[in-house]
Amino acid sequence: MPYDESSLDAVRAALIITLQVVLPILGAAVVIGLLVSILQSVTQIQDQTVSFVPKLVVMVGAIIVLTPWVVARLVGFAASCFTFS
Repeated sequence: MPYDESSLDAVRAALIITLQVVLPILGAAVVIGLLVSILQSVTQIQDQTVSFVPKLVVMVGAIIVLTPWVVARLVGFAASCFTFS
């Protein structure tokens, strides 16, 4: 079965945009999770909510801060999808 190169390029571009949009938010969660786990190791506090709440707060904050950038990236991608050349 032959593959259409433009379809593959569109899927590849969509995956790249998805990764670019999600990675800063997940990166913030990973950094905070690492810092909280170090703090838990030092203080020997092993409560699950201690690691969950800061990650949740940082991820929501990152989403709020990055929303204009994310929307600009998605609008640019959508415009490139509908541009016929």
